[in-house]
Amino acid sequence: MRLSSMADYAVVTMSAAARHCGGARVSAAELAEETGLPLPTVQKLVSLLGRAGLLRSVRGAGGGLQLARPAAAITLADIVEAVEGPIALTACVESGKHDCALESNCTVRPHWSVVNAALRGALADVPLSRLAGRPVAQPAGEIPA
Repeated sequence: MRLSSMADYAVVTMSAAARHCGGARVSAAELAEETGLPLPTVQKLVSLLGRAGLLRSVRGAGGGLQLARPAAAITLADIVEAVEGPIALTACVESGKHDCALESNCTVRPHWSVVNAALRGALADVPLSRLAGRPVAQPAGEIPA
């Protein structure tokens, strides 16, 4: 499984926005410059992230973009879902989808929801505040907490 480029860029954009948290508001142009992403891409992401309630746009003097809630209350799952929609590893996990030729005889289908929930749970356990911080060096072979 691989995230789409847009989901990856959304994580990068939100991480940059989170580094400004508590400071002055930031513009889409500033986020584009800081991340190295094209301005039209950042503008599209700002729109998607705003619709999802993750970024807030303030107009007028001193306006700009800011996180809609604290970075610790925004998760990697929130960001991915803002761009990709609900996390679903297979079509049969999505409610109402019945387009699989194996559906009537599939013994794995009942288990996909457990796998899907585990993946979403893992993404939901990573707060934006952690992604926006400086990476902590890990000894070889050790999995970060």
